[in-house]
Amino acid sequence: AKIYYKNESVSPPGSHKPNTAVAQAYFNKMEGNTRLTTETGAGQWGSALAFATNLFGLDLTVYMVKVSYNQKPYRKTMMRTWGAEVFPSPTDKTDAGKAILAKDPDSPGSLGIAISEAVEDAVKSGGKTKYSLGSVLNHVILHQTVVGLETKKQLEIAGDSPDILIGCVGGGSNFAGFSFPFVPDKLKGQNMRIIAVEPEACPTITKGPFAYDYGDTAKTAPIAKMFTLGHDFIPAGIHAGGLRYHGMAPQVSLLANENVIEAVAIPQTSAFEAGIMFAKTEGIIPAPETTHAISVAVDEAMKCKESGEKKVIVFNFSGHGHLDLAAYEDYLDGKIKDYAYPEEKVKESLANLPKF
Repeated sequence: AKIYYKNESVSPPGSHKPNTAVAQAYFNKMEGNTRLTTETGAGQWGSALAFATNLFGLDLTVYMVKVSYNQKPYRKTMMRTWGAEVFPSPTDKTDAGKAILAKDPDSPGSLGIAISEAVEDAVKSGGKTKYSLGSVLNHVILHQTVVGLETKKQLEIAGDSPDILIGCVGGGSNFAGFSFPFVPDKLKGQNMRIIAVEPEACPTITKGPFAYDYGDTAKTAPIAKMFTLGHDFIPAGIHAGGLRYHGMAPQVSLLANENVIEAVAIPQTSAFEAGIMFAKTEGIIPAPETTHAISVAVDEAMKCKESGEKKVIVFNFSGHGHLDLAAYEDYLDGKIKDYAYPEEKVKESLANLPKF
């Protein structure tokens, strides 16, 4: 196998996220808004938006999923350095947060909960505050297609064409941005596999139904048709915090439902094993989310080795893991464990899908 990776870790915040964060901050500035609110899982989106709002002189309030807030304290520091205020979600600052805490004072939080808090904050703050989302929605995917367009041009320069494209997938932005510019080629008949990799602890595409659901826990965000584990689902506290979203981008979901793309789910120990292999080989420590894509790239390369087939494998290196070293420490100390698909919890959550 010949393996290429698109390195998006060289942005100032260290991931692909500024591709949409800078655009969203710019458009909000042009419209006269003065503050943004948002959620963040592992902190890559929150830090990217903090970087962007600082560029344009906007205020920013970030609701960070509590388990990641505690796991990754320096992501919070990065956001605060760029001028953002950061709260561990669920908080007692919103009705949505208070409702969750009343049910479970020790709630680890989820992206669905954090979205609810950020949306409520924006709505109640008046016209000059707007909510900003870093994944899932169509405009975010559109901004991120710069990743795939650059990859396409770079492969042309290299004189290669991909047989397999791989990206990790949580809400869908880096995977879609990376792969969507290649989808027309596949639809025209080019023999190409496009693989989305998600965690076994939150297997949205591989285990969830394709159904209408809310984008957040408090049901304030729009309903979308997508693969979902239910808006009430709270995933286990895996270190890949950016992949702990209950739903999936509607466009990614549609392509998966139509079998244009495929999805696999892997345990986090396999992901970290691949991440350490990559760090030893390339010298760059990947984000826990990114290690999921690396793991499947390794698997596909090994299949080539065993079969003797020659294939070009391309994956998106969506971000570095320099602020995730506590996760690597846990893995190296043997403290990382795998979480099986929580079938009963998902059934309970799916019972609350909106009825049509």
